[in-house]
Amino acid sequence: MEQQLDMLVDKVVAELQKKLTEMARQTGHPKEQKHDEAAAHETAGEEQPVVAEEPVRTAQVPNPKWQEGLVELLDSTPARIGVWRTGVRPLTKTMLQLRRDHAAAVDAVYGEVSQPLLDEFSLFTVETQYDNTENYLKRPDMGRILNDEGVRLLQERCQKRPQVQIVVSDGLSASAVDANLRDVLPSLMDSLKSYGLTCGTPFFVKGGRVASMDHIGELLQPEVLVLLIGERPGLVTAHSMSAYMCYRPRKGMVESERTVISNIHRQGTSPIEAGAHIGTILSKMLEQKASGVKLVL
Repeated sequence: MEQQLDMLVDKVVAELQKKLTEMARQTGHPKEQKHDEAAAHETAGEEQPVVAEEPVRTAQVPNPKWQEGLVELLDSTPARIGVWRTGVRPLTKTMLQLRRDHAAAVDAVYGEVSQPLLDEFSLFTVETQYDNTENYLKRPDMGRILNDEGVRLLQERCQKRPQVQIVVSDGLSASAVDANLRDVLPSLMDSLKSYGLTCGTPFFVKGGRVASMDHIGELLQPEVLVLLIGERPGLVTAHSMSAYMCYRPRKGMVESERTVISNIHRQGTSPIEAGAHIGTILSKMLEQKASGVKLVL
């Protein structure tokens, strides 16, 4: 989806450049050709080919005084650097990309995880007491406790006292689950199998916060629990997932008792590698009977 949006932005900018060029020729005012975008710095007056590959990031700053330093900055961070401007405003392409990324972040928060994806992994759904998205954002505490129906479902359908309990939650980004689960979960299951570890009954928590793992721990009493949850989306990516792990989760746990792998997405920590590494960490938790700051990795 993100690649398709990139292609759409490139296509819109190319069409806009072409129309501006035609208008300039018809009116006979060369300045109109340069009014919206400096042709030498954005598309050089030519339509760029639409491709599905990841675009190469280049600075738009004309004649930078320190070219090597600017390239080094671009290589070190996905932040918007060297985007340049047209007059007092950013380039049209920059603004379109910014609005696209902001829209993707909003969709991640207000969207829902694909039901066919959950069915693919046989994940049944339980809900917290969050009630609705607006309430979820304003009352984080209500996303930490399962509702009565969720408690009943866990007691009826889940294995009690499993060695490893896997939980998936939308958190603040349903898009993160859609984008990464197909890679993370199979890789994690293979990793657990390689270490000779057994898994309980995986399920999905709608409207979950990180501390919902504490309530789940009280109900199912697993030795270790891993929560795969969508991270707060930003303007770099709306598809980032985290894996929070804990030894014998229970109510009243402090954050320093949790171990986490963050930034799981295709531009960050590889989802497949993350799944394998999670299995390694869970194995060490069981060996050391510890998690968080007490765990030696």
